[in-house]
Amino acid sequence: MVGAPNGICALVGRFDPTVLDDATLDGRLRLRLRCEQDAWDVVVENREARLTKAGRGVPDALLEADRATWGRIAADVRGGMHAFGSGRLRIRHNLHLGIALLASTSGMTGPERLRFGRASSGRGDISYFEAGTGRPIVLVHGLGATKASMLPTVVALAERFRCIAIDLPGFGDSDKPLAAAYDAQFFARSVVGLLDSLGIERADVIGNSLGGRIALELGLIAPQRVRRLVLLCPSLAWRRGRPWAPYLRLLRPELGLLQPVPRPLVEAVVHRVIPGGNDGWVAAGVDEFLRAYLQRRGRAAFYAAARSIVLEEPEGRDGFWTRLSGLRTPSLFVWGRRDTLVPLAFQRHIRETLPAAAHAVLDCGHVPQLESPDETHRAVRAFLEARTRKQSLAA
Repeated sequence: MVGAPNGICALVGRFDPTVLDDATLDGRLRLRLRCEQDAWDVVVENREARLTKAGRGVPDALLEADRATWGRIAADVRGGMHAFGSGRLRIRHNLHLGIALLASTSGMTGPERLRFGRASSGRGDISYFEAGTGRPIVLVHGLGATKASMLPTVVALAERFRCIAIDLPGFGDSDKPLAAAYDAQFFARSVVGLLDSLGIERADVIGNSLGGRIALELGLIAPQRVRRLVLLCPSLAWRRGRPWAPYLRLLRPELGLLQPVPRPLVEAVVHRVIPGGNDGWVAAGVDEFLRAYLQRRGRAAFYAAARSIVLEEPEGRDGFWTRLSGLRTPSLFVWGRRDTLVPLAFQRHIRETLPAAAHAVLDCGHVPQLESPDETHRAVRAFLEARTRKQSLAA
């Protein structure tokens, strides 16, 4: 394409559709690549990609970087992940498609390359991407997020492990079944179904927030399928009184199917609630949340999952903390000193309930793999590669 930077031309010239799953390639895609004041569209159709001058319509995804950054990405696509993480590359609208474009134009042919797929969970298809070979790890995102939030961990661990980051049912590009419970057991059984579909007998599981709660549930209901658990600021049942719980039980998540919410209004609320919502990972994460939330089924799934977290019973025969005491899977809990959703004070309860668990405390908030990636992944690697069940991890 005349006028396009060499880096962009090199990327599009290497397009490999075999990296992507059929659902991603279905139909016609238009992804806009912006370089300073100019822009070009990558049109993907019939498993081929061509570069054209940018059109007037809104693209399916937007990737922005300066000329030097595009050149570095073309030379080493892993530099694209670092550029994205540092803010030199911006991806908006659809993070799944943005990452898919980088993966399909990387020119990499070995097992370390990023690959996209879909697999049945017995409760609908699950969208995932994976990289690497060896001992399998399943990575599970938090409430309102998608598999893209686990990308830094996939990149960090793929040299030694087969890393599979999934979209939970109801989120991202996975199926969103109606009338599903969308509670921890539902999600955990969906992950077991995914393992069956992929022919994986046992896997390590890494989960952030809601994903951490699901990882714990896997260790409780299917311990034979889980080797080790890494819990990144996991959602945990509240131990304090919940006087508002009876009222919350009256709010049905199915109302999300009927809720007519204009996108500008939802965006305004989300950006007001989430600091830095126009920057880097946060902005892309907001786009991913809105992409699912503005669908009727995605909205209902979000409400149901949030409701199940808040209403989970802490005590009693079937209470979370009672059941958690029976967990025998080796586990690492990663806490954020500045986490306001799952405060560090919960560490004391975990130490009392699971005295054999390992712990790492980092100077970050609720999403350690994005906020403190180096420290997080150093602790995770040490734990996954340790031979002993209990170890002390300082951070």
